[in-house]
Amino acid sequence: MNRSIIIGTRGSDLALWQANFVRSLLQDHFPETKFETRVISTTGDEVVDVALSKIGDKGLFTRQIETELLDGSIDLAVHSLKDLQTALPENLSIGAICEREFPNDAFISRSGSPLEALPLGARVATGSLRRRSQLLNHRSDLNVEEIRGNVPTRLRKFDESELDGMVLAFAGLHRLGFEHRVTHLIPTEIMLPAVGQGAVAIEVNKTNVDVVAMLTKLDHTPTRICIRAERAFLKCLEGGCQVPIGGLASLESDRLVLTGFVGSLDGANVIRESISGPIDSPDDLGIRLAERVIELGGRELLGDARRDSAAVAERVF
Repeated sequence: MNRSIIIGTRGSDLALWQANFVRSLLQDHFPETKFETRVISTTGDEVVDVALSKIGDKGLFTRQIETELLDGSIDLAVHSLKDLQTALPENLSIGAICEREFPNDAFISRSGSPLEALPLGARVATGSLRRRSQLLNHRSDLNVEEIRGNVPTRLRKFDESELDGMVLAFAGLHRLGFEHRVTHLIPTEIMLPAVGQGAVAIEVNKTNVDVVAMLTKLDHTPTRICIRAERAFLKCLEGGCQVPIGGLASLESDRLVLTGFVGSLDGANVIRESISGPIDSPDDLGIRLAERVIELGGRELLGDARRDSAAVAERVF
């Protein structure tokens, strides 16, 4: 190409790491092409003193970036895949999914004690209803509090508080060099991650055929297969950040295994199911699991969670 390719991204440290990571990969494959990064502010970046569950879940971290992608101001956009809606705007698609980092959530402890050893009534922070539900399902005695901000901001707020612990995605901590802050990874048997957690997605305008072709070089097929199953599960449940839903797929030999979770905000009622199927039908597997969860009362559980979410966090760190 005889012009620069513009990469759109949010301005957080993690978003910039991801954009620079993708830029480096593209530069390696296309050394004669110039790639530039453009920072775009989103609603989720601008509103930082309100719980995510109270400000809506439709494109909080993507809408403004997607607008520029649609009007041609940028050529591609780099996202944390878990931020992308399951129904993308017309003409936009996920052009590539990079190989996934460990998807687990990580526990950060003030005292160095693991989650299991925290005292009764310990205060643990998270910005996720999914994490809240699973924390309380595992330990109903915890006081779970809301925290907002990017990774360095949350770490600073935690250090300045009297909180006993905090839960963040391991991938972001690792990518920014904060893995030394991790007390331990939370097993997925206790806490399923968000759909797509740990994966970097590259969104593109389907009409930009040259860039679409470029991105095939970066796509990691095993990760894409797993993500397709997880996102089909989430889409069928009509999920977003206002409801506690988790999902994780893995490849085991020639089979795809998918585990999904939905729960109440207090963790008292949860549904957790696993199914497996052929790797060539990931979307069908996700739909089948969602239908199973719905049969078990998942839709009612999520309806209650949507109704109750506005009252969950009156105080936000």
